[in-house]
Amino acid sequence: MKTEVLSIRVKKELKDDADRLGIDVRMALEKLLEEMIEVKKQRGKEIAMELSKNMSVTVKDWVNDVRNTRKEA
Repeated sequence: MKTEVLSIRVKKELKDDADRLGIDVRMALEKLLEEMIEVKKQRGKEIAMELSKNMSVTVKDWVNDVRNTRKEA
């Protein structure tokens, strides 16, 4: 797995408290990012489903319209 180095600034108090309490900041941040990404992806899926419910266009019609638009260009 590839990794990326991030440099962030946090309040000194937070860093000191994390150190004192034995919190692995890297692991905590990684877990939080994973959770936030999952929430955003899920919300995107929910929005897409809601939009698809409100659309009166069939998949076949949509595909045909896309193809026709490509031919016009």
